[in-house]
Amino acid sequence: MEVKFSIALPRQAYTVAVMRDFLGEALRTTGVCAECRFPILLAASEACANAVDHGAASAGYRVEVHIRSDMCVVEVAHIGPGFNLDRVPLPDLEAESGRGILLMRQIMDDVSLASDRDGTTRLRLGKRFDECSPGPPEPGRWSLLEPVLR
Repeated sequence: MEVKFSIALPRQAYTVAVMRDFLGEALRTTGVCAECRFPILLAASEACANAVDHGAASAGYRVEVHIRSDMCVVEVAHIGPGFNLDRVPLPDLEAESGRGILLMRQIMDDVSLASDRDGTTRLRLGKRFDECSPGPPEPGRWSLLEPVLR
């Protein structure tokens, strides 16, 4: 099974949870096991929180998702300054923030960043389903979503 979707969200903190719930149900409905869903949801939440917190003063950001039988790719795009992933410093142990990129790199199989000429920064996260293979969907909260994702 293959599922693709894109969602445009305003740069507001509450939208991180909206995206996480929608993505979680899409992963669950397509049969991705909980062990594989957790790192995807955590990394995608961090990426969206970064778009909300560090994006330029723009109206919103976009999340594009591609779920296949062997992997999931999530891309979070917003207008804002790009940066070099290899030059992200280790977080200060006493700091309250600054661990997102490090965390994403530890729990995802692929983390890449691209900056477009128009000022769009795109953070791409990939997770292979090596440890688990998608099976039948688990029961969930959003039964109305199931016909859309099938």
